[in-house]
Amino acid sequence: MDTIRSASNPKIKEVLALGEKSKLRRDSGLFVVEGVREVSRCISAGFRFKTLFVCPELLQGALPREFGGLESIRIDTGREAYAKMARRDGTEGVLGVVYERRMSLNDLKFSKPAPLVVVLESVEKPGNLGAVLRSADAAGADAVLICDPLTDLFNPNLIRASLGTVFSVQTVVCTSEEAIRFLKDNGIQILTAQLQDSEVYYDRDMSKGTALVMGAESTGLSDLWRKAADAHIRIPMLGIADSLNVSVSTAVLLFEAVRQRR
Repeated sequence: MDTIRSASNPKIKEVLALGEKSKLRRDSGLFVVEGVREVSRCISAGFRFKTLFVCPELLQGALPREFGGLESIRIDTGREAYAKMARRDGTEGVLGVVYERRMSLNDLKFSKPAPLVVVLESVEKPGNLGAVLRSADAAGADAVLICDPLTDLFNPNLIRASLGTVFSVQTVVCTSEEAIRFLKDNGIQILTAQLQDSEVYYDRDMSKGTALVMGAESTGLSDLWRKAADAHIRIPMLGIADSLNVSVSTAVLLFEAVRQRR
């Protein structure tokens, strides 16, 4: 097997461009996933790979068994070439170029009669989106709906912050209008997190089908969601701050739903 050692190799340049340019990811239908854990979860979720890059000098132990199906597209790299592609340390010398797979609202499948859904409206920071997906996975949420997004679902920072759960949690990008129509058609109550005209979150019944709707930290939720809501909820703030990070707020609300459903 030949080894790429030059950081100026065209394949290395492609990886760099995909990591930096959302338009290129969108136009090509490709994205980059980095790290043994993240690549393993991407494989397990059934995504199709274009290329798997492995740096034997950085690899810690043998690759997991599920990597075996990617041997035909594996390319080994030298340390310098891999370092050029890698966006973070500690990825154990494994990186993949992967074909996108996008879900629609019609693709969603709920395994229980009272689904738990997270809705994010215009949340702009990839790290926050990734952290919400991680919490959604931990709480067993059925889906995450990303409405009117300001970042793309396969941003490398989002994948990293999600620890690869972006591949396992049912995630749909759609408009707010589409999401509202879907939730109402499926009998899922809409609870919007907001300070104004709201009740404390633990007084609201979340044991039935529930969508927890979160807005951007800078602007909050649009009037569209406020008007569509079945109830407005808030997390009590006992200090001088009037709000929490959106990913923290989402985690608090998700695990209240988990508590009520036990």
